[in-house]
Amino acid sequence: MLKEVTATRYITPLREGGSLPGLVEADDFGTYVVKFTGAGQGRKTLVAEVVCGELARRLGFRMPGLVTVRLDPVLGLGEPEPQVQELLRSSAGANLGMDFLSGALGYDPLAFPVSAAEAGRIVWFDALVNNVDRSWRNPNLLVHRGELWLIDHGATMIWHHNWPSAEASAARPYDACDHALARFAPDVAGAAAELAPRITEDLLAEVTADIPDAWLEGEPGFDTADDLRRAYARPLLARAAVIHERVTGIEGAK
Repeated sequence: MLKEVTATRYITPLREGGSLPGLVEADDFGTYVVKFTGAGQGRKTLVAEVVCGELARRLGFRMPGLVTVRLDPVLGLGEPEPQVQELLRSSAGANLGMDFLSGALGYDPLAFPVSAAEAGRIVWFDALVNNVDRSWRNPNLLVHRGELWLIDHGATMIWHHNWPSAEASAARPYDACDHALARFAPDVAGAAAELAPRITEDLLAEVTADIPDAWLEGEPGFDTADDLRRAYARPLLARAAVIHERVTGIEGAK
């Protein structure tokens, strides 16, 4: 399970994302970027963050650490913005926190070229989880201490918004033509050879076990939270074996 902390101070909203994440201090003296259960995208965005973030970490990608952040809505009473007050009021309980990388800069492909191997690993991973939000317009990558970090995986695994059609949705190709790293001739085949064998039932069971039960309860068609965890794992396991053959839009890539 993810480490659990308790929010002690709401610092400021971060307006880069549509879900209005906020910078929060916690009782472990850490500072976190928090995504809230009461945001418009709902708890499935947080589930996607956990599954993709923890999977990426286990595959060797640089990812900010994830925690669950217990929130008392009273923290919002002193906020001057009604939108923030309402968000905090509706987000009591467990929310998702990501380590705040102080001094990190947003990724600019013109200023920070990457190797074909690194580009290939990231494109392959994004194809695996069907990340539609790593474009040159909005890379969702940070440069921290000279290294590339992955962030913001809420817009992934779109099949979990309609489970009856999940199998068909997960079988679709991945269009990488707008990917932030497409210009670097990503070696997707090389990445698949390295990473695909590591996507196993055991690994995915470990990753999905990190999802808080509260974010899985009440999903139509599933009797238990563990049933839903297995549903998250199945498309990823099937996709890992073949997705490198279904990446389009980077014909110049290896």
